[in-house]
Amino acid sequence: MAQSRVSELFNRCDNAGLWGNDDQRGTLNYISVAQRLAALALVRVGDIVSLGKVIRTGSPGERTTGACLTMIDLSDAAKDTLSLTVHGFDITHLDAVGHNAVDGRMYNGRDARRSITAEGLKFGAIDAAGEGVLTRGVLLDVAQARDVDYLPVGTRIGPDDLEAAEDRLGVRVGRGDAVFVRSGRDRRLDACSNPDPSSDEAREGLDVDAVLWLHGREVSVYSGDCIEALPSAEPGLDMPLHQLGAAAMGLAILDNPDIEGLADACARHDRHDFALVIAPLKIQGGTGNAVNPLALF
Repeated sequence: MAQSRVSELFNRCDNAGLWGNDDQRGTLNYISVAQRLAALALVRVGDIVSLGKVIRTGSPGERTTGACLTMIDLSDAAKDTLSLTVHGFDITHLDAVGHNAVDGRMYNGRDARRSITAEGLKFGAIDAAGEGVLTRGVLLDVAQARDVDYLPVGTRIGPDDLEAAEDRLGVRVGRGDAVFVRSGRDRRLDACSNPDPSSDEAREGLDVDAVLWLHGREVSVYSGDCIEALPSAEPGLDMPLHQLGAAAMGLAILDNPDIEGLADACARHDRHDFALVIAPLKIQGGTGNAVNPLALF
């Protein structure tokens, strides 16, 4: 029964062939030239807000959060080597569509056993997004819509929550948009005694119906201070947003942005839409890329 349910969900949001059998850009294809121009028109006061979190670095052997910096030249021309493990709960990063698979199925009908190799991804790698992202960003502040500072641990965010945030904030998510969901999780972590973002066994986030909502709205990018709700309520899908989003939809997922900084900027400018710019490095075979997204007001 669980396997049948997984296949049903996968097939409901499968975008295989929608942009051609060899497409590796996924939902970034929803962003048209007209959408880019419309996004640029949202820049009215020239305020630039960095959505990338500071990457804390250390030396070999130290406990770090995915980044290790080694100085290799201490002369006047100082040089270093930087090693990043981009996936996780700390570094702001853009996932490649080939980052996830479901029962061996990857985006656009590819076989994960052939596409995921020791040398990197042979299909759906991050360099496919190398031309960058320019589109309209929309902040859906679910915590604000519920009149709380932050959602409790393990809260499941569904389509009703996303639409309530739209109504409350006077915005509507459309085709090609980048959706940012705020649960207030960073504020919750600041208020708790153990702020380690990787220590939660349960995490607030989207339920499966919300993932299907993203598919129905034809969004280009999902981001937020929350991912899918964990633990998953769907047997066979440990991470429904990443698995159904990336593997079925080809959804561009921007993990771990500075949502509180974005929420402050939206409040300052009294609006919840903005121009979003992301410029990932063209890493051949890479499963993701640390990025510093920019919100322009």
